[in-house]
Amino acid sequence: MTKTGWGIAVTALALAATGLSGCSGGGATTEQAGKTAAETVPVTITTAQGKHVFKVERARTAAEQEQGLMYRTDLTPDGGMLFAPYPPEGGGPREASFWMKNTPTSLDILFLRADGTIARIAENTAPFSQTPIPSGEPVAAVLELVGGRSAELGISEGDSVSWPK
Repeated sequence: MTKTGWGIAVTALALAATGLSGCSGGGATTEQAGKTAAETVPVTITTAQGKHVFKVERARTAAEQEQGLMYRTDLTPDGGMLFAPYPPEGGGPREASFWMKNTPTSLDILFLRADGTIARIAENTAPFSQTPIPSGEPVAAVLELVGGRSAELGISEGDSVSWPK
């Protein structure tokens, strides 16, 4: 994950200097690729059709958010990753930009406002792409799901998302 503004410049310099990159920034070794975030939390999305609960990994720290779902091929239909708080260093909501480098599985990326509503859904993102995927507005969290799940479950922008804070 890279941030807009100064964050992008700093991240770009760091990536150029270290050669690291990925779905959420930084890189991973093959050994790290199979590891998951330490905490798993239920995330409930309320749509016009009802509620759906996902059990997702929570990336809270900068290191966890940089690793994201890079190299992962073990995602389940009701799994994913929640980047919360975003950004991990605090300071309140800000625009986000993700990419799919080193990510072999298509994802739906849901950008979440501070009030818990979905600001934007980037559906079926292209695996391994380095094209930035912007939030379009300041967000407080980001939820990544297996590509296509949003459409399958009728999840739309404006729907409500909740999780234990």
